[in-house]
Amino acid sequence: QVQLVESGGGLVQAGGSLRLSCAASRSISVTNFVGWYRLAPGKQRELVAGSTTGGSTNYADSVKGRFTIFRDNAKNTVWLQMKSLKPEDTAIYYCNAAYPFGNYWGQGTQVTVSS
Repeated sequence: QVQLVESGGGLVQAGGSLRLSCAASRSISVTNFVGWYRLAPGKQRELVAGSTTGGSTNYADSVKGRFTIFRDNAKNTVWLQMKSLKPEDTAIYYCNAAYPFGNYWGQGTQVTVSS
């Protein structure tokens, strides 16, 4: 069993920045993938940013150039740095970690961007 604990969400004005953190209870160096998803009202869950153990990253087109995912395997933590936030970025953001033995989710953290 793995616990993922997110933090860093909140209310921010458009154009502002936030950094989300996801702390894992087990080593993330053995994961196949870690990523951030978001769920907005009336929309489907979407992958915002992902990182593989091989070092590759991928981003949703809507956040490219504004969001950055980075990880510290020694701290078992993944971050999502979000800049130039837009009202359409408003959603609940979830951390996800795909271990060889299972797929795990955090509880979610609310990000609200006001116009």
